[in-house]
Amino acid sequence: MKSKLKLGIIGAGAVVREIYQHLYFHSRYSDLLEICAVADPNEQYRNWFADLAGVPASRRFANHRDLLANVKLDAVQVNTPDHLHCGPTVDALKAGLDVVVPKPTAATVKDAHAMIQAAKKSGRFLGIDFHKREDPRIKEAEARFQNGRYGTFQTAVFYMLDKLSVVDPNHTPRFFASPGFAEKNTPVSFLTVHMADALLKIVNLIPVKVRATGYSQKLPSLKPIPVKGYDLVDTEILFDTGAQAHIITGWALPNTAESITVQSSRIICSDGMIDLGLDTPGLREVHAEGIFEVNPLFRNFEKDKTVTGYGISSPGRLYQQILALRNGELSAAEREAAYDPMTLGFYTTLVLEGAEKSLAEGRKLPSGATLGSPVDLRKLAVRQLGAGPAKVYGLA
Repeated sequence: MKSKLKLGIIGAGAVVREIYQHLYFHSRYSDLLEICAVADPNEQYRNWFADLAGVPASRRFANHRDLLANVKLDAVQVNTPDHLHCGPTVDALKAGLDVVVPKPTAATVKDAHAMIQAAKKSGRFLGIDFHKREDPRIKEAEARFQNGRYGTFQTAVFYMLDKLSVVDPNHTPRFFASPGFAEKNTPVSFLTVHMADALLKIVNLIPVKVRATGYSQKLPSLKPIPVKGYDLVDTEILFDTGAQAHIITGWALPNTAESITVQSSRIICSDGMIDLGLDTPGLREVHAEGIFEVNPLFRNFEKDKTVTGYGISSPGRLYQQILALRNGELSAAEREAAYDPMTLGFYTTLVLEGAEKSLAEGRKLPSGATLGSPVDLRKLAVRQLGAGPAKVYGLA
């Protein structure tokens, strides 16, 4: 009977620094994990994390294939950039390992499909850490909606806005380690993913069309280093029932905002509505430095130096499922549910790829706005996967 998982870490950048180091070393789930190896092409990140974890030099690798070939493991966590999730995940699943991946599953439905198929073929566990699913407010909204309390979903507005300092390369210290973060990532890939996935989990509907409008006005004006990227993106989603939603995300909120992230939503249905006051997480601090909203629900540093909150419990529970699978304690029904495409974030990736495509094909105005083109997600899925697989996902 296993009590610990031998874990390899593939990618040791900002997401590890900001979130996962607390999971690995200072949480109620830390005793489940034995960090055995790390792979990252960036020597500085690789050695920082390996030193933190006490990983010897012989188990520090520049690429994931060497890690998989040279270290006996039970599981890996793939913390690479979104567009690089697929390769290490598929390689690890083929090697008989279980895999945890931070949101989103992948940058394209082709990659997401390949990851899901590899998990099914290998019989191993693939878990995607959409930590917002563990927010108790999202979970309660999902349960109440799916019990029929609010009737038929009609429309919704979600927003999630970060302070400018999150992506401003002129800000000291830089929030993200990567100097080109905001040029390589859009609000869609980093923020829309959270809200789109939360909405999809609540209403459990298949998205069929997307159109995005982007605004590139603040970031290009930054000095002395301008940023070629979007300040704000409004992603309009149409569902197969005719329902629609707007997911508004960005990272140009003034740094005087009361929180790093200001967020909320309203879901309107035939028999009622849900207001999710996500920007009032429970603690308002008045201090000499300013007025701040503190979110202990997401990440809470306890007096005993452990870290709790749904940002930790979400990936932690994925590791509990892996341990249960390894010990023969995960039922057939639970294993089947783990392969559900909604659970594995396939439709969230579909929305993200559609929104990015909409912006790429859109009309750019002199004002800095981009009017995205409508994208038919059914056609996108058929082009990327073929008619047969698209039909399996309800898209053909």
